Amino acid sequence: MTSTTIRPLTGLDDMDNLRSTAQAVWGSGADDMVSSDYLMALAHCGGYIAGAYSPDGSMIGCSFGMLARHRGDWCLHSHITGVLPGMQNTGIGTLIKQHQREWAIDNDLSAITWTFDPLVRRNAWFNIAHLGAEAVEFHENFYGPLNDDINGDDETDRLLARWDIRPSRRQPAPNALSLLIPTPPDIVTLRTTDPEGARQWRRTMREQLSGALITHEICSFTSDGSYVLSPKDK
Repeated sequence: MTSTTIRPLTGLDDMDNLRSTAQAVWGSGADDMVSSDYLMALAHCGGYIAGAYSPDGSMIGCSFGMLARHRGDWCLHSHITGVLPGMQNTGIGTLIKQHQREWAIDNDLSAITWTFDPLVRRNAWFNIAHLGAEAVEFHENFYGPLNDDINGDDETDRLLARWDIRPSRRQPAPNALSLLIPTPPDIVTLRTTDPEGARQWRRTMREQLSGALITHEICSFTSDGSYVLSPKDK
């Protein structure tokens, strides 16, 4: 959306607006996600906080993160990024990620990291196939139950994405020894319509993906919703 603008957030009103936007994305459980005073402190000490705005000046997306170290490199760790329901799949997420990349380059960082639920197909495709980020680590129940409208009371297994913004190594290509690990079409809806089915997907993904990452690495994500893993170089 070329008419969308992304800008850094600075004042307390901005931070309150971010919290309201996050609540519209994640529901009432987002109340405990972050406080405005923390966001003010994060902005003051040089963290990344930004809002996406429509032409009428309303906030339609938000993101914040902090300076981090990953594999010896200084990175931006993007903790939360969200776009309002109804505005998703319109390119706003890509604009926010591009803004993060420009911010990270301006601050002499090497990469951007963030976590995502390995069961959410659209996020996996966006991160791996669209942006070209690597999914490099699996963390079991990383945040504990979040109890928001997206995660419910499901355990929060997460993949850590790393998006190199400098020249990086070439991604491994699929081959005859590659593994395919499928994802459900819509785990968010499934948590509501079939909670036990959603929990079974969680258990299966945890067993398959965490085990496979010992000997393999994720190299791509298919258009029909499967992780592709190639053997690691010995």
